[in-house]
Amino acid sequence: MPPTRAISEDAQSREDATRTLEPPAKKARLSAEPAGNLPLTDQTSAFGSSKQEPPPDEDEWKDEVLVELEDDVNRRSDLYLDTVNRVTLDFDFEKLCSVSLSNINVYGCLVCGKYFQGRGKSSYAYAHSIHEDHHVFINLETQKVRDRLRNIDPRKDATGTLTIVSDGKVYVLPDGYEVHDPSLDDISAVLSPVFTKSQVDALCSPSYIHRHSYDLSSKAYYPGFVGLNNIKRNDYLNVIIHALVHVPPLRDYLLLFKPSKPIATVTTSSEPSVGGKKPKRGPPTTSSELLNRFAALAKKLWNPRLFKSQVSPHEFLQEVTRSSAGKFKITEQGDPVEFLGWLLNKLHADMGGSRRKDSSDLKVETQHVVVRQDWEGTQRPEFKIDEDFKTLQSHFLFLAVDLPPPPLFQDAVEKNIIPQVTLASVLAKYDGKTVQENGGELRRYKCQRLPPYIILHYKRFTKNFFVEEKNPTVVNFPIGGVDFSPYVETNETSPSTVYDLIANVVHESTAGTARDKSNTAWKVQLRAGKVSGGLAEDSESEGQDEKWFQIQDLIVEELQKEMIFLGETVLQIWERRDGPSANNDVAMANAH
Repeated sequence: MPPTRAISEDAQSREDATRTLEPPAKKARLSAEPAGNLPLTDQTSAFGSSKQEPPPDEDEWKDEVLVELEDDVNRRSDLYLDTVNRVTLDFDFEKLCSVSLSNINVYGCLVCGKYFQGRGKSSYAYAHSIHEDHHVFINLETQKVRDRLRNIDPRKDATGTLTIVSDGKVYVLPDGYEVHDPSLDDISAVLSPVFTKSQVDALCSPSYIHRHSYDLSSKAYYPGFVGLNNIKRNDYLNVIIHALVHVPPLRDYLLLFKPSKPIATVTTSSEPSVGGKKPKRGPPTTSSELLNRFAALAKKLWNPRLFKSQVSPHEFLQEVTRSSAGKFKITEQGDPVEFLGWLLNKLHADMGGSRRKDSSDLKVETQHVVVRQDWEGTQRPEFKIDEDFKTLQSHFLFLAVDLPPPPLFQDAVEKNIIPQVTLASVLAKYDGKTVQENGGELRRYKCQRLPPYIILHYKRFTKNFFVEEKNPTVVNFPIGGVDFSPYVETNETSPSTVYDLIANVVHESTAGTARDKSNTAWKVQLRAGKVSGGLAEDSESEGQDEKWFQIQDLIVEELQKEMIFLGETVLQIWERRDGPSANNDVAMANAH
């Protein structure tokens, strides 16, 4: 056989083999002769479109190929998903690689719960997937950057802000392909919970306290009323976290909060200036790490899809220690009131807040006491009091309340072992009439404007040269319907001066007047539900939509509201009752 003929036969055989693998060729259904001898334009309209449509057999072939491809992808995606162990997953701790301690490109193993860096062939996650036969990993730092305002190029807007949204992509290693399976949505919800406006509004509904959520062990819990892990001595921080995330405006802001970062812009010399000074900047376009972690912690506390009915504040407390330069530590007991003041001021600054004219004001009237020395020794010292009071107005974050000193000796019937006072007697400090002496000055206090939420601090601890003393006095207070009108100026234009208690921080330690930090425990008592205005005879119907919970670290228990005032209260948060008729309701209830 000639060589040229052999080569041609081989080429023909390859062409026939290739033709058998190709899909059916498109065939025109138009007849060779025009229909009815019509013109060309009429021929096109008679047969419909001038384009040739594919025959039905080609469409069926394409559908079969797509179905086969989808089946292959699904079979490959379902591989190893049965090895995911949700019991071992814990996303509360700081996202650090367990080998390199790096926080860059960290993945979590969904089989054992450990964190590893990267997913390349030389990464720790890749080695873990081969050595331990764990193949499903979730990206803990996968982020999308989207425009916060509208679909425009943000780099063209000097004030544009980018919103960071966590994706929680899941990969199978060592193959390296991404998994899209709806059965993993609950893991993404635990890693990075997302709340909608309707879900946040539902938290204030009266029926909220009647709805339970369940963890993996089928244990019922109320979202928002879950325990916080006490890593060592951070219970004084936990009570403040619980109290703040139950203030409705702050809670709604944190649940709907989205971390953002600024866009790099170049300032030109054409920027307008006033008097040769740079214009004042508005609120910061980036959120601080403290605010980001506090919002993430609040979302976990209110998450209805938790795997465990407890949350660890490890990530947030690490940032607190760093931001406060070691002032507040998780290894040493501290003062929750001091931490509350620092945290509120820090968050206020991070959010771009400033001193507003309509903020809470306190009027302080001072009068100096002048002592004339007795030089001759024949007369007693004389005290000369100035005739006029000096008035000073200042903003206040919380109102400090002084407790009367405990008696040195008990009476005959031993009733003064633990003295008790009423809330009205200690709040008389702010009636504008009671005079207090401090440092050679006489002072009188009166509130000029009441905020929607009032924080009361009971000064229970005092220091001297020898020991830090504790005042065990018990304060008797109602949990609702407290009228603050005697402690505010008459020109107050607020719709209501009636407040209800929403959070109560209690201190517990060994008996005695000396403070023992080693045996100190902090508890917080929180209100679930919302109190509506009404008369005293309606209290039974109102109590059905109100519950109280006491939280100490991981212990969450329901509390009878009659037992709230028995503890040593240190801090309280009061909420203004809505409605202009709240004052009238309280007056009528007092009359009854």
